[in-house]
Amino acid sequence: MMKVMVSVSLAVIISLGLMILCTVISKTTIMDREKMSPFECGFDPKSSARSPFSLQFFLIAILFLIFDIEIAIILPMIITMKTSNIMSWAMTMMVFMLTLIIGLYYEWKNGMLEWAF
Repeated sequence: MMKVMVSVSLAVIISLGLMILCTVISKTTIMDREKMSPFECGFDPKSSARSPFSLQFFLIAILFLIFDIEIAIILPMIITMKTSNIMSWAMTMMVFMLTLIIGLYYEWKNGMLEWAF
C-alpha cells in the first residue's frame, strides 16, 4: 500500500511541477489589439481569419477517441482473465465487443465514416 501511495504522490508532484514550469516559461507579454489581429501584408483582412472546422473531421475524431478508450478498457481485461471466472469474463467481453461493433455498424450504415468533400 505504501508503494502505491508513494508512486501516486510522486506522479502528482511531477505533473504539478511540470505544469508550474510550463506556466512560468510560457509567460508572454500582454497581448494588445494589433498582436491579436490577423496579419495580411499590412492590409485589413478581407474575410474572417477563422475558417469553420469540418463536422466530418469532428465525427472521425470522436470515433477515434471511442476506440482508443476501448483499447484502454480491453487491455486490463486480459490481465484479469487469470483471476476471474472464465464464463463471466467471456460474457462481459462479448457484450462489450458486441456493443462496440453494433455502434460501428450503425455509424457505417448512416454514412458517418464517409469523408464528404
